[in-house]
Amino acid sequence: MSIEFLLTSLVVAAVPGIGVVYTISHSISGGWRGGLVAAVGCTLGVVPHMLAAMLGLSAIMQAGALVFEVVRYAGVAYLIYIGVSMIRTAGALELDDDQATVDSMSVVVRRGILLNVLNPKLTLFFFAFLPQFLDGSPSLLDPTVIALGGVFMLMTFAMFALYALVTAAVREAVLAAPAARRWVERVLGAVLIGFAAKLAFTDR
Repeated sequence: MSIEFLLTSLVVAAVPGIGVVYTISHSISGGWRGGLVAAVGCTLGVVPHMLAAMLGLSAIMQAGALVFEVVRYAGVAYLIYIGVSMIRTAGALELDDDQATVDSMSVVVRRGILLNVLNPKLTLFFFAFLPQFLDGSPSLLDPTVIALGGVFMLMTFAMFALYALVTAAVREAVLAAPAARRWVERVLGAVLIGFAAKLAFTDR
């Protein structure tokens, strides 16, 4: 496992993107527990990309314009849905670390998984960058892909958990006023909508 792979994986995981915004938003409303639940969901969203790389679906994505467009606009629609939901419900939740239920946590995890399944940054990572570190075309349950993907998932969870903990540490001081919390959550929702617009106008 080369230093180039480790450094690039760290940069990809650390640079703020869709998953980071999602994690921060749940750290604001649910404290460090809410943020960690969101981080788990976003990390699990890496698994389908890893499986797709082993199944050779990158070739289909590259060759099939229709498949690419369907996946891209599904991602656009879902980002807009999550962003608008965050704006509409901004400030509705109290700052309560203990209010999360199993049902609400499962929803957060499912949304985090879907967000990263439709995340083009991860598609690029597994279909363009990771193959450079393979000796040939990956096979199903390829141990090298599993090892590299596992390391990337650990880095992703560690960085997202760090974002969650930092956000939770400062939220009481910064977001004690309901109005401030509302505007922060609206801004985060708008950022997700901005990601959707960027994805919509990105050339294949």
